[in-house]
Amino acid sequence: MTIPETMNAAVLYGEGDLRLVDDYPVPQPEAGEVLIHVAACAICGSDPKILAHGWPNHPPYGQFIFGHEYTGRVAALGEGVTGFEIGDRVCVEPHKGCGICDNCRDGLYNTCLNYGDRSKGHRHYGFSTNGGYAEYACNHVNSVYKVPESISLDHATLLTTAATSLYGIRRIGGIEAGETVAVLGPGAIGLMGVLLARLTGAGTIILTGTRAGRLELGRALGADVTINVREEDTVERISDLTGGIGADAILECSGTTPGAIDAVGCCKKNGRIALVGIYSEPAPLDVNKVVQWNITLAGSKAEGERSMAQAIALLSRHQVDLSPLVTHTFPLDQIHDAFETAEKRLGGALKVVVKP
Repeated sequence: MTIPETMNAAVLYGEGDLRLVDDYPVPQPEAGEVLIHVAACAICGSDPKILAHGWPNHPPYGQFIFGHEYTGRVAALGEGVTGFEIGDRVCVEPHKGCGICDNCRDGLYNTCLNYGDRSKGHRHYGFSTNGGYAEYACNHVNSVYKVPESISLDHATLLTTAATSLYGIRRIGGIEAGETVAVLGPGAIGLMGVLLARLTGAGTIILTGTRAGRLELGRALGADVTINVREEDTVERISDLTGGIGADAILECSGTTPGAIDAVGCCKKNGRIALVGIYSEPAPLDVNKVVQWNITLAGSKAEGERSMAQAIALLSRHQVDLSPLVTHTFPLDQIHDAFETAEKRLGGALKVVVKP
């Protein structure tokens, strides 16, 4: 594969200042890394925040390439790389821990104690390390996964989202066959949570939200009941549906204060709650109920403990059609239009994919 010296890239020069350049140096893979020829990079809900305000420990403005939900083909191998070959179809997860701190040694690299310290080996691709809104990106092999032929590279941008939802399920001990599962929030993570709850054995799946189109898509992906929170009270409806008992397991994916409050409110005694959303403000939770009802309340950060590998296996084994979740694609030179479409949800946008 012929690799040029420079590439097209979308570079962040300052807060809100995203520029397209055609002469950014192609990165060189270090030991243990592969160079990826990027095929597609999906816009995550965190990306508009990075565009507006940057990120702690990010590369200097004028050099910073963000975007972390990307796929492509291996273009070059760094020293010592085994298990990958040039041309392999791959996707990535954003977190690569330092490998030496207590958390990493316990397999919890997504909460690495040396976050942002490149000298100790930590990488957070698209955040504190350059990512995928460019023609090429370098990733350590610890963060790279092969994509089966049954999943297109465009659709494989959803694997990071799938792994995030799956990690939430794993953080609460999984889902037992026949359980009632409530998924709060019909964004990409919530909808993928519905799909994965169905694949992992849920009995009744309840999806809540405000957008009729998203709720309808949730039904197509496996939700048995949908609740429009503008029209019904979530806690009351789930109580009615469960005979006053509440849901066995809850994935709170809305990232809103009302969503977090409802999660505790509709949980059964000895139930489990995974907080998967990212919250912009504190939520006043009924912690006494958490104690008295013996509720498990778990934070769920990103796609830890190799949940990417499990998500890939699940989705490929069941040959799931992911096309309804990718609603828009744009070339790299239209990345500003892509961000506007994603942020304003133009045309019913759900997942917007940029193709370098």
